[in-house]
Amino acid sequence: MEIVILAVVIAVVVIGALGGLVIGSRRKKQLPPPPPATPDITAPPAEPHVGDEAETPRDETRRTIEEVDLPDGGTAPATVEEPPVVEELEIPQIEVPEPTAGRLVRLRARLSRSQNALGKGLLTLLSREHLDEDTWEEIEDTLLTADVGVQPTQELVERLRERVKVLGTRTPDELRTLLREELITLVGPDMDREVKTEPPNSKPGIVMVVGVNGTGKTTTTGKLARVLVADGRSVVLGAADTFRAAAADQLQTWGERVGAHTVRGPEGGDPASVAFDAVKEGKEMGSDVVLIDTAGRLHTKTGLMDELGKVKRVVEKHAPLDEVLLVLDATTGQNGLIQARVFAEVVDITGIVLTKLDGTAKGGIVVAVQRELGVPVKLIGLGEGADDLAPFEPAAFVDALIGE
Repeated sequence: MEIVILAVVIAVVVIGALGGLVIGSRRKKQLPPPPPATPDITAPPAEPHVGDEAETPRDETRRTIEEVDLPDGGTAPATVEEPPVVEELEIPQIEVPEPTAGRLVRLRARLSRSQNALGKGLLTLLSREHLDEDTWEEIEDTLLTADVGVQPTQELVERLRERVKVLGTRTPDELRTLLREELITLVGPDMDREVKTEPPNSKPGIVMVVGVNGTGKTTTTGKLARVLVADGRSVVLGAADTFRAAAADQLQTWGERVGAHTVRGPEGGDPASVAFDAVKEGKEMGSDVVLIDTAGRLHTKTGLMDELGKVKRVVEKHAPLDEVLLVLDATTGQNGLIQARVFAEVVDITGIVLTKLDGTAKGGIVVAVQRELGVPVKLIGLGEGADDLAPFEPAAFVDALIGE
């Protein structure tokens, strides 16, 4: 009986243990819990007000301007911003050049300051009691030193000798009159010194300005424009000096001062093309004169001189040139004659402009260069002023040479 009871107890224990294992295994194999319900979405906080902490905007009572305490002084006026001021472009003022009539007379004192050595030197020598051979040689030396040239000097001395011999007595007034007459004859009062700007057939007159570097060629072109405007002409400027930096700007500035239109091209461009366009625009605008400023070419460089000839040929496809003005620095003396000779071989020089005649220049260069080229000096530059370019007047020039 005890054995039966013990077997039953063992069976119960075994069954209980097996049941526990089955239950534990089922718990491990249970399905994952169901997903949670849809979460509540909270809106992000609004941008904070100035001085407030970041938080959700809240309703608040707003005050009117009458309820706000203002600083002493009452209600602050509303600030009205002024619209920005737009600066207007500055329009260059058109200048009125001095009239050209009698301009050389007005500049006489300036010219005479640098020419006293010639005029007064000759008067002093001629006033000697005895005019021997040594005195006449001194007179020749004075003329040669003044760049008059050998041939003109010999002619002048020969005429002076004859007239002094006939004159007999030589008072200061008689000597001054004698010297004045002979110098005017030497300078050439009968030469046509008018700058040709009125072609017989159609406008415009075409003037080309040539010369080597440093003679004041571009400045002279600008001053010549003022001379023409002062005489009532309308002018177009052609900036055909495309090789020198700022040459076109310089010429355009001169033109703007007197209301002259300037035609220019790119730096380093073809100067003949610029000259051609200048004449073309001058015709279209009905201008009276076209002034063409060419590059200041070295007279020793054949290629550049050939290009100057090309500019002349291209311009003449429109119309023949009325003037070719050669600008010479009067202070270069006999070297200026070499320059003049070379330019005359390339283009047909019709007139000469002598610049810097108020400095150390010697007045005799006027005679020498006219004899060399057979063309007249038409204009002379007597200073740095805008209106210091004057038409050449032989009598006024000689009066400045010999003084009062």
